[in-house]
Amino acid sequence: MTDVAAEGEATGFAIHPMDQFIVKRFFCDPAHADCTSNIGAFEITNVTVWMAATVLAIIALMVFGSRGRAIIPSRIQSVGEMIYGFIYKMVEDVTGHDGVKYFPFVMTLFLFVLFSNLLGLIPMSFTTTSHVAVTVTLALSVFLFVTILGLVKNGIGFLGMFWVSSAPLALRPVLAVIEVISYFVRPVSHSIRLAGNLMAGHAVMKVFAGFASMAVISPVAVGAVTAIYGLELLVAVVQAYVFTILTCVYLKDAVGGAHH
Repeated sequence: MTDVAAEGEATGFAIHPMDQFIVKRFFCDPAHADCTSNIGAFEITNVTVWMAATVLAIIALMVFGSRGRAIIPSRIQSVGEMIYGFIYKMVEDVTGHDGVKYFPFVMTLFLFVLFSNLLGLIPMSFTTTSHVAVTVTLALSVFLFVTILGLVKNGIGFLGMFWVSSAPLALRPVLAVIEVISYFVRPVSHSIRLAGNLMAGHAVMKVFAGFASMAVISPVAVGAVTAIYGLELLVAVVQAYVFTILTCVYLKDAVGGAHH
């Protein structure tokens, strides 16, 4: 692998699709220092900068964009109201009336994932949701919130969701074990689905962008990059939706709508 990379550098054609996911110190000159090793817990990195940019973008849309609350809304206000109504209806439809009170939590998750995905499509940016560390944190927050809420609201009755009373008695213990395992696997699938889709798409786009520098296949590569970019835009929105609706499905367990 080292020989291939060195040959690529020597010929001026080298593609490193995974370099875009490296965590680096933000205020660092690679020519004079190692920007990737021994990063402290409180150092400013490309991850923290783009997460801050995500928060600022959300504030710009939902706070400043709608502060006028005009009867005839501006474009920004219309977008904010459309997102608000869409997520509110999703929470109400999936979790029922009892789950609507947790709408702010779901709305916050959706906006963070959506804007992180979209900002990651800006050239030279960093996609924070392509890192498992970020998506696992989000998924664990959902898992802990749902579990604690379910225990607080339902007490020991929350554990009844693991006991499939409609199944034959002999199969119930086996199904209970399967239900428990699937419950604790939720954060893994919830987080890896999001990070894996974004990382794979960005890596493929970087590969085709590298081929675009070759004169022979440049037109094909440029067309492929354009098509993949459009697909990634769709994936960014769809993955935010999937992450959110799964959160609503898990929340339904806590509010008592999914007991067997």
